[in-house]
Amino acid sequence: MKLAVLVLTGALAAAPALAQAPMPAMSAQEHAAMSKTVEGAGVIEGVNAKAGTLTLHHGPIAALKWPAMTMTFKASPDVLKAAKKGQKVKFTLQPEGNQIMAIQTN
Repeated sequence: MKLAVLVLTGALAAAPALAQAPMPAMSAQEHAAMSKTVEGAGVIEGVNAKAGTLTLHHGPIAALKWPAMTMTFKASPDVLKAAKKGQKVKFTLQPEGNQIMAIQTN
């Protein structure tokens, strides 16, 4: 019985070290872009008020070196209330929190 406890304890002690993957280095420019808001444009693909999320198919965002893609972002209740599936919008994104701060219809 003691052996099983020691083996399990050893496995649990090693788990945090195994779970930590190295983060790729970011340049000062990339770090600065992540800490401020950036602008983008896209089409609303979905609104999930219950989850507090907005799914957008956005064009490239040069400041973040992101290609065009579809992503789900956090959004405030006010943003979600204004958002409608299929709308073309310009948006303000806070990349660090992966959150849409504001939208404007095109």
